[in-house]
Amino acid sequence: MRKGRIVVLDEVNGKSAAALLVNGQIHDLLIEADNNLPQPEAIYRGKTTLPMKGQNGIILDLGNGQKGFLKNAKGISQGTEMTVQVATHAERGKATPVVNKLIFKSRYCIVTPDAPGLNIARSIKDDEERERLLEIVHELSINRSNEYGLIIRSSAMNVDEDAISDDINAMYDLADNTMSQTDGDPALIMPAPPAEMRAWRDWVNPDPDEVIKEENSFENMGIWDHIEKLKQSKTNLPSGASMIIEPTSAFVAVDVNTGNDSSLSAGLKANLEVAKELPNQLSLRGLGGQVIIDFAPSPKKDRKLIETALNSSFRKGKIDTIVVGWTTLGNFELQRKRERIPLSELLQD
Repeated sequence: MRKGRIVVLDEVNGKSAAALLVNGQIHDLLIEADNNLPQPEAIYRGKTTLPMKGQNGIILDLGNGQKGFLKNAKGISQGTEMTVQVATHAERGKATPVVNKLIFKSRYCIVTPDAPGLNIARSIKDDEERERLLEIVHELSINRSNEYGLIIRSSAMNVDEDAISDDINAMYDLADNTMSQTDGDPALIMPAPPAEMRAWRDWVNPDPDEVIKEENSFENMGIWDHIEKLKQSKTNLPSGASMIIEPTSAFVAVDVNTGNDSSLSAGLKANLEVAKELPNQLSLRGLGGQVIIDFAPSPKKDRKLIETALNSSFRKGKIDTIVVGWTTLGNFELQRKRERIPLSELLQD
């Protein structure tokens, strides 16, 4: 087993794909969708068409037969032209969720048109480093501070000045180019970043030990073996327990089994393992929406321990998740942003 962080780049069904291995285990997987539906981060010129009063939103024409749905649309009238960004994947048969606050995200920064101001990631605690970053961006932003906001991401910490400057300038140029195209009929004006670009942006800091991009990279590095396991509903846990993850049309059901040991202590151990592993499994499988977990039997006094472990695990992830809590019947409920397309759909020929 090869140690360290390895980024593997390849194609699936002719589309960009990337996998992140950490000490031989798959940690993340990105596969570009093989369809023409709006993808997260893509930017469109849109025109509002149909108010949805009961949902406090409005439908937009995005061009080419695509429809978007903007929440919190109070005061926005029918026929309004606006630039919007895809927030997440649409549920089957529904309009694509969009927002009218645009962002341009790169490895080291986020540029925010029409939201001036400079912010440094709160996770950068060192005062000297924060001051260094402020000095780097001051000259770059001096002519744009009234037009664009800038957020310096935590990945910029201790990075060379030239690399940060090049990255910020590239995002300013991308924002300039995109915002110059906001007038006209509904249409796509900035496509979503492909999987390889997202991998370079979000995975490569700290720098990986190895990046592999060659013919049949997924086959050579065993990524397809990992994918075959993800296609199965059952995931084995270190203690010998397992969880069954089954998406339905209404929600994702998770059932926790302790195997041969039915003791309460085995139940608690299995539940804590699920709390640690579930965020990663949902991300790898591309599952979101309502998630209901049927934990293994364990003492009620341990529920707080399980909930704390779940909260901690989901906070470490990058996909917005609302941990709702225990239901009357003793299951656990959470709501997860649909940021990805289900893996089963991505692998369809």
